[in-house]
This record gives sequence, C-alpha cells and structure tokens, in this order.
Amino acid sequence: MKTLALSLSFTLATTLAGAFAAHAQPSMVKQFNDWGVYSYDRSGTTVCYILTVPKTMQPAAVDHGHNFFVVGHAPGSSTGSEPQVIMGYELKPGSRAKVQIGEKEFTMFTKGSSAWVLEESREPDLIDAMRAGSDLTVDAVSRRGTATRYTYSLNGVSAALKRMAQCN
Repeated sequence: MKTLALSLSFTLATTLAGAFAAHAQPSMVKQFNDWGVYSYDRSGTTVCYILTVPKTMQPAAVDHGHNFFVVGHAPGSSTGSEPQVIMGYELKPGSRAKVQIGEKEFTMFTKGSSAWVLEESREPDLIDAMRAGSDLTVDAVSRRGTATRYTYSLNGVSAALKRMAQCN
C-alpha cells in the first residue's frame, strides 16, 4: 500500500492543478494504516496533505483510472482542512457527488475530475465524521453518464490528520 500510495501521490501532484506548484515533488511523511501523509515545498513553505485510495470501485467493468480522497489545507479557507475527491476521469458537468459516512451524507460540487464540499461550512462536519467512521463512500457520475461508487477505508485517518496539522 505504501509504494502504491507514494507512486500515486506523484500522479496526484500533477492532477491537483492550482493546488500544487508544477515543480513540487511530494514525498511521504508517514503512513497511518490506509492514509498517507505527504509534503512538498511551495516557495519555501512546507505544505502537507493526506490521501487514500479506494478499497472498492464500482462498476467493476469500467476503467476508473487513479482515484483519491484527499484532505489538505486550502489557502484562505475559513474551515482549515479541505476534503477533495479526485477521479481518474472527468465528472459530468454540473453534477453533484455524494459522500456517505454511516448515516451522515455530504454533497460535493464537481469540476473537471474533482469534487469539493458544496457548503464550505460543512467541511469540519465531514472531517469529524471521517474521524468517527470506519469507511466513506463516494457516489459520482462520469462525463459519459456512468454512475460510479468508491469505498475508502477511514482506518488511520485521525492519526494522519493529526500529523498533517503538525506540518502546516
């Protein structure tokens, strides 16, 4: 898992256009079960984020590409941590993605191959639900209209969030 997450983090760096500088080379800080903490240098400042890859992807017969659930610090965000889903394909323009953790549901807006929490004020609620939950499910629709579902383990997310906070 470590090697896969590390190699995928390099792909992630180029996928997060605007969030990471083009020349930034992320490196693994530490792995906490299913979540990795990564850092990179942005103009002399260390920036950290956490990520995981899905445990299951549906439908099975579809090429999903590389998919990630990421939490980082958004510049200028009033909530601090910004959860984001990054897909290995373009999402349907104007569609919404749904995140489910236990009984809690969060709506995300989509743009390109990414999705973010629709209401910024709910980002801390999503982070709290992640800390308390065991898995997280994301439902989304591709540009081609394919309904997809990803299940991510939340094993290690609390420790990863704590470590991320120490490096920002």
